[in-house]
Amino acid sequence: MSSAALHPMLNVAIKAARAAGAIINRASLDLDIIKVGAKAYNDFVTEVDHAAEAVIIKTLLEAYPQHAILAEESGKEHGNQKSDYQWIIDPLDGTTNFIHGLPIYAVSIALAHRGQVQQAVVYDPTRNDLFHASKGRGAYLNDRRLRVSRRTRLSDSLVGTGFPFRRGDNFKRYLKLFEDVMQQTAGVRRPGAASLDLCYVAAGYYDAFFETGLSPWDVAAGSLIITEAGGLVGNFTGESDFLHQREVLAGTPKIYAQLVPLLQPYSRVINTEEAGEAPEAAPAPAPAAAQPKSRRITSTRSAGAEDAPF
Repeated sequence: MSSAALHPMLNVAIKAARAAGAIINRASLDLDIIKVGAKAYNDFVTEVDHAAEAVIIKTLLEAYPQHAILAEESGKEHGNQKSDYQWIIDPLDGTTNFIHGLPIYAVSIALAHRGQVQQAVVYDPTRNDLFHASKGRGAYLNDRRLRVSRRTRLSDSLVGTGFPFRRGDNFKRYLKLFEDVMQQTAGVRRPGAASLDLCYVAAGYYDAFFETGLSPWDVAAGSLIITEAGGLVGNFTGESDFLHQREVLAGTPKIYAQLVPLLQPYSRVINTEEAGEAPEAAPAPAPAAAQPKSRRITSTRSAGAEDAPF
């Protein structure tokens, strides 16, 4: 799709994403001199994150000075927070990959109007891959229209995920979840950048993706790109309020429906976690007897979710 055919707000988002990508690419040439800090245990931030975020915010507010901003590093510090329009920004999703030289990271920018995501961009600067979508106008990778895969059997599916990495995360619980999913699929992958993982579902590289502990800026853009490619996004119980529960499941409609019963017992925090034990999975509903409350999601709420351990 040519830039002339894109929505003006999407064009501005693409301009901002490419400007951030240029900063990231330049910095990747000499990683040894980059200053790295930690916001929390295993949660890194670099001067590149801050520089990329600054150029994104500058580009967006020059075009739309009255819009609100929700950004990973600066929160709601910039913009007009009373606006019906809010830009949701992750300037460098996959910082840990970036500082280790692993070329799997991205810039993620979404625009929500009254809580409904209308425009989305995820830019992979290492491959110059631009995933983008406007609500009701389809999803694209560069100029190619995207559709989710046609696989219908869970046993044939390739699924993406994210591992717990924060201090206090319940690894036993995750390993039990991983075991349940791994045994019923063709494989599970963990590249380390949720925004790209979601786009890989939209492109048909994965058949589904799930993760916990994510924030709005991790998933806002990718959620619209998936739904515009014909997929579904929700929480582990198949409902649409995934942003506020810090858990997300995305996939083709058929695979999504089969994963909901598997993930449902692991939704939210289970009391037995406090004892450091992996919970016993509740009996999964029979596929024929229960339909998950899945529906096509094209929105994210503008408020950020509070941090919570897996």
